[in-house]
Amino acid sequence: MTDQSPSISPDLQGLSSTEAAERLAQDGPNQLPGSAPKSNLAIVREVLTEPMFLMLLAAGGIYLALGDKGEALFLLGFVFVVIGITLVQERRTQRALESLRELSAPRALVLRDGQARRIAGTEVVCGDLLVLHEGDRIAADARLLQGELEVDESLLTGESVPVAKLAGDAARPTDEADLFASTVITRGRGLARVLATAGRTAVGRIGADLARAEAPPSPLQQRSRRLVRGLGVLALVLALAQVLLGWWWNGRPLLDSLLAGIALAMALLPEEIPVILTVFLALGAWRLTRLQVLTRRVTAVETLGAITVLAVDKTGTLTMNRMAVAELATPTGHWQAPGAQELPEDYHRLVEFALLATPADPFDPMEQAIQRFGHDWLQGTEHVHDGREPVFEYALSGEMLAMTRVYASGAPDQHLLATKGAPEAVADLCHLDAPRLAAVRAQVQALAERGLRVLGVACGRWTGQGAQAQAWPPSQHDFDFEFLGLLALADPPRPEVPAAVAECRAAGVRVVMMTGDHPATARAIARQVGLSERPEVITGDEIQRLDDATLRERLQHVDLCARLKPEHKLRLVQLLHAGGAVVAMTGDGVNDAPALKAAHVGIAMGERGTDVAREAADLVLLKDSFAHIVAAVAQGRRIDDNLRKATRFVFAVHLPIVALALVPTLAHWPALLLPVHIVLMELLIDPACSIVFEAEPAADDLMQRPPRPVDDSPFAWRALWPALLQGAGVAALLLAAQAWLQAQGWSQAQGRGVVFGALLLSVLLLTLAQRDPGQPLWRPGGGANPWLHPMAAAVGLLLAALLAIPALGRLLGLEGAGLAGLAAMAVLLALCLAWLELLRLVMTRLTARTVSAR
Repeated sequence: MTDQSPSISPDLQGLSSTEAAERLAQDGPNQLPGSAPKSNLAIVREVLTEPMFLMLLAAGGIYLALGDKGEALFLLGFVFVVIGITLVQERRTQRALESLRELSAPRALVLRDGQARRIAGTEVVCGDLLVLHEGDRIAADARLLQGELEVDESLLTGESVPVAKLAGDAARPTDEADLFASTVITRGRGLARVLATAGRTAVGRIGADLARAEAPPSPLQQRSRRLVRGLGVLALVLALAQVLLGWWWNGRPLLDSLLAGIALAMALLPEEIPVILTVFLALGAWRLTRLQVLTRRVTAVETLGAITVLAVDKTGTLTMNRMAVAELATPTGHWQAPGAQELPEDYHRLVEFALLATPADPFDPMEQAIQRFGHDWLQGTEHVHDGREPVFEYALSGEMLAMTRVYASGAPDQHLLATKGAPEAVADLCHLDAPRLAAVRAQVQALAERGLRVLGVACGRWTGQGAQAQAWPPSQHDFDFEFLGLLALADPPRPEVPAAVAECRAAGVRVVMMTGDHPATARAIARQVGLSERPEVITGDEIQRLDDATLRERLQHVDLCARLKPEHKLRLVQLLHAGGAVVAMTGDGVNDAPALKAAHVGIAMGERGTDVAREAADLVLLKDSFAHIVAAVAQGRRIDDNLRKATRFVFAVHLPIVALALVPTLAHWPALLLPVHIVLMELLIDPACSIVFEAEPAADDLMQRPPRPVDDSPFAWRALWPALLQGAGVAALLLAAQAWLQAQGWSQAQGRGVVFGALLLSVLLLTLAQRDPGQPLWRPGGGANPWLHPMAAAVGLLLAALLAIPALGRLLGLEGAGLAGLAAMAVLLALCLAWLELLRLVMTRLTARTVSAR
């Protein structure tokens, strides 16, 4: 991929691709020592220390003590199955995270084979020539060869003031020419040669520990850990009580009571919850990359479903970011590019000074459009000054929305001034009288109302010895300027934006435009894309004058914010945040980083954004389009929806298992579930949680619902009680069946076979019950799940094996009862289905009444 670069000396052509490959092989990738992926041995070690595994070992040891070698070997054999499943899940998650890291790695613009190429920062090698622009994060320690820079070195020094860097003499290098990896260019552009990479850089020597630091757990992960710890303590207490009751109260042998206690503890431990969170967040981030949205912080995935406000820039997000000069206006005339055959002489001077006020190799799309326009229409005239470099520049700033470039002229101490910027700022520099100023404002308003972005252009002359005495005037206001006219640039809206905006409105997500453009331009674009029916616009100047309380009140009625500076965006995001909104914010520049950090979800532009903005953001758009942001919100809602379904399923399916492990002891029955049965259940439950529900398609009404509250936890009682009712009903039916079978004189093994078979099939029923509470179990909405049929087949095959293989049945303490047993199992399954459907109908009516009451 080639990219634009500053003018480069012919003798600075960079390394060849072959040389770079050799040095990369010799020195290794340019990355700090960090956390390596978990090895298979490390994963196995973690499995061996988990409570569930330790209980498996204890149960296997007890079976051996009882002389049941078959059961012991069968149970311990599942140890390898559990390890295998864990390895597969870890590797799947790890591959997703590694692919994200590779995509999110910093990138660098280098000279290779005489051409500027954008490569991964890890591929930078010693000797490479780095092409540096404002906003870049420097990929390696280097020495500046060309250009002047200001660099933020606070990462190394703690000092927030940017440090000036000047190109040094190769024979006599100076400290002012040294550049350091991971520091940020805040101003200027240049060319530098790489001296050190990876751990040999300054930041590598003193800050390698930063690379090993792990991100703190998200709020959802913290809540899940507290829940698992609490249930773990409860499992331990109840298991001990189970052992004492079985041994002391029921008179069972101690080892049998221990087996029953271990079974209860295994049933109570929701060890699937951490698996669900890890798999859902990692694979959710991977799914977002398929939508051209890179997740830099996986924890942002859980916040996407709660977003209530999208604060978006206009240029490049709502529009095509394909700037083209469409119209010119002078105090005496107006010219339109479409359909024109030539540019009248009256407009040559306006375009000439617009070119002089623009860098020769601009990064900004607007400045690129000015360069293209000037060279297309003025080529071959004396008004094009390629190669002419300014002797001084006044940069665009928050205080002055205009920039001036100062050029030497033929006369001694005479300097030519070229200025462009916001029309009101340029008009202010020219000190126009009231009639002229009113005329310019009318022209700007007319152009902006057609959705055009308008710039003012001025010229001037200055006599002084600034170049020799370093006595340049401190402000652009110290010059005398002549107002030349206006340039109007067209940037049409993206065709997919109106539908995406309408989707946001239906989903209860408010879209707020935050742009530096003229209010009329913002209003015109908003009208074209259907962003808001409220025409009111608030400007940066108004924001400056309002206190926080008044501004927060205004924000409730305004969707368009224009003429904003970066500090205005930060303040707006903070006020929206304080007002209870969950804010997603887009940005692309160095100065947008604070606002991106302040937002709940910061979204950086991948195509035109700076490295600093990308590193401050949670998400990076690989394609700068508003439609991709909306797609990410929809995907976030799908992930959150499926995570809640999986959580409900875990609690619903564990309740019957707990009941079948606990109640027989209280009722003086023989044990129904033993550890080996629960292990078999886990082999079905784990894939259902982490694979089936993760792949569940989006619900039909996903983007017609309001956003969920940001503090709404899937582990809250109000979210789980319907699932607990489902599980309680299934548990009651299974226990009632066991009591009835015993009363009819069925043997313990026959009764256990019927009940355990029905329990296996109820896993499938409870899976279907969580998919869509608004539809019958056999007709869920949303679409087909690719893993549902394989799971149903697995349940059927396992049940068939238990019924058809007598040796396997005896090993598990099960015995078939022929057609009578199958009929009893079918009736029991039908009753479970009827209970789940009845509960669904009741819940649907209650929900409808609640909604109508509101």
